[in-house]
Amino acid sequence: QVPLRESGGGLVQAGASLRLSCTSPRGAFTSYAVAWFRQTPGKEREIVASISRTGRDTYYIDSVQGRFTVSRDNAKFTVNLQMNSLQPEDTATYYCAAKRTIITTGAPTTGFDSWGQGTQVTVSS
Repeated sequence: QVPLRESGGGLVQAGASLRLSCTSPRGAFTSYAVAWFRQTPGKEREIVASISRTGRDTYYIDSVQGRFTVSRDNAKFTVNLQMNSLQPEDTATYYCAAKRTIITTGAPTTGFDSWGQGTQVTVSS
């Protein structure tokens, strides 16, 4: 497992943008595929987006496709989630997750075993 830390959450109005960042102090971060999940009270945690080790491949759930962009800078051990055109239904606690993998292609959606503490995103109407 690898330690993860999220930042960038906050309170914004509908239509605004936020950028979440996930960092790890370990250089081995480049051996991990990374994903962003979100969770609201009483609901299961759901994956929002994921990115392969190299950053070449990405995955998004339908509800954020075209609005959110996941990217990574392996030199800085950082994965970002740019969230545009935010809507009230995007309100949730967002978590960064990682899984160590030897596979460099494809953006996985399961099997993540390292988790950050979460950052709150609140979108008002």
